[in-house]
Amino acid sequence: MSIRDVYIVDAVRTPIGKFGGALASVRPDDLAAHVVRALVDRSPALDPARVDDVYFGDANGAGEDNRDVARMAVLLAGLPVTVPGVTVNRLCGSGLEAVIQAARAIALGDASVAIAGGVESMSRAPWVLQKPERAFPAGHQQLHSTTLGWRMTNPRMPAEWTVALGEGAELVADRHGITREQQDAFALASHQKAAEAWANGLYDDEVVPYAGVDLTRDECIRDTTSMEALAKLKPAFRPEGGTVTPGNSSPLNDGAAALLLVDEEGLRETGREPLARIRTSAVTGIEPQLFGLGPVAAVRRALEKAGRSFADLTTFELNEAFAAQALGCLAEWPELDPKIVNPRGGAVAIGHPLGASGARLAGSVAHQLAAAGSGTGLAALCIGVGQGLALVLER
Repeated sequence: MSIRDVYIVDAVRTPIGKFGGALASVRPDDLAAHVVRALVDRSPALDPARVDDVYFGDANGAGEDNRDVARMAVLLAGLPVTVPGVTVNRLCGSGLEAVIQAARAIALGDASVAIAGGVESMSRAPWVLQKPERAFPAGHQQLHSTTLGWRMTNPRMPAEWTVALGEGAELVADRHGITREQQDAFALASHQKAAEAWANGLYDDEVVPYAGVDLTRDECIRDTTSMEALAKLKPAFRPEGGTVTPGNSSPLNDGAAALLLVDEEGLRETGREPLARIRTSAVTGIEPQLFGLGPVAAVRRALEKAGRSFADLTTFELNEAFAAQALGCLAEWPELDPKIVNPRGGAVAIGHPLGASGARLAGSVAHQLAAAGSGTGLAALCIGVGQGLALVLER
């Protein structure tokens, strides 16, 4: 059996909304349907019935995104009912996992045309109530927020594995001696690069605003922030001696992203030039509390499988869950030129809607490679509970 080449024809995303912001009124299944519909409409030569499957990442799945949000997106987007959909969950890596699974299906000949993406509405993530151990309890019951992080934790899990995500970022900062000032400087650069990219129209081909919502740019970008403003923010996880603050962490967000993947036959049917070709991927595990360093081994493995090195990279989209986490990864890749990392801003500024972020990164790399005309790009994320995921693209 021969392995087929897999191409990214197009990639779109919503503007990323802030927690309780412009997109908070929009259901996650509607966000997902929006990017699916927009993606299909941008390839009018392709019959939507030719889509063999739709893969969507979703890290929460406890609210309006239940019941297989990928299939809901297909139906709400008005695609033929014959088009199936599957939802995947690798927490923060879910959107990229969806891209990888779709690419794998095409490479193996199980599909010719697929849509892959991700969605998250952290604003609309519900509280959940566990069933009582016995009927008719007389006491109070606890509600758990599903917005982010550990809940209903298994008591058999070692305590050091279940620390808060921000404490995990502090542990990375401890390990690499990353100062508060370094984290704030990294965050400031993220905002500056994102604001400049938007001002220069670099997101015009990628972002599709949601109709009826007054949001045309990522909502969390702070054009006027400064080192002085960031320095005033208090540590969020270690009141005494902490370095991780709301200013040097990714915010809570809402958004969706989607990519159109095809083989050679599907490419001919679209009548379009591909943005990029998928080369290799890799996933690795690490101690859960050190999740922020998850991409370190995954990136090296993906590059090795592709027969490439850091010197071959044109661009690298590394998810910025926390500035400390991103800086920790960069410290373990001394061969990498940091100037090619997140050239259009990262998640500290743009936002991190969990299930959508990986698809956003992959789509951004594809658009950047198309703009460059050639090159090798990489998308990677750290993942809560200790994993790393990476994807290599080429043009």
